Amino acid sequence: MKILVINGPNLNMLGIREPEIYGSFTLEDIEKELISYAAELDSNISLEFFRSNFEGEIIDKIQSALNCFDGIIINPAAYTHTSVAISDAVAAVGIKTVEVHLSNIYSREEFRHNSYIAPKCLGQVAGFSKTGYKMALLGLYEALK
Repeated sequence: MKILVINGPNLNMLGIREPEIYGSFTLEDIEKELISYAAELDSNISLEFFRSNFEGEIIDKIQSALNCFDGIIINPAAYTHTSVAISDAVAAVGIKTVEVHLSNIYSREEFRHNSYIAPKCLGQVAGFSKTGYKMALLGLYEALK
């Protein structure tokens, strides 16, 4: 089972950027924990990680996943609230996708309450910090097996 994990803009700044909201861990920390968790779930899970600040690169990566990946976990970050194009890419490839957010986007500023991506996804996990990635992986794994 091949899972693509996509992270959007500014997530490379985890550990530095607003630790009171996002925590003191890094994106590398999340990736290492997710690799360990995937191995616990099923030794046949293979993860690939991708991160970009650029909307077009994220779209290209989603499109390139067609016929290569069984599922996608995506944290579109700020593009959650602005990108019809990423939403359209998720819909176009038809790969089961779970949207994840470190913070509870619904308890933050009003503009963050809308996700263009979530309606095209199997589900959304928000507000559980880095544990949300594990929750997303578990949900995706259960949906795919």
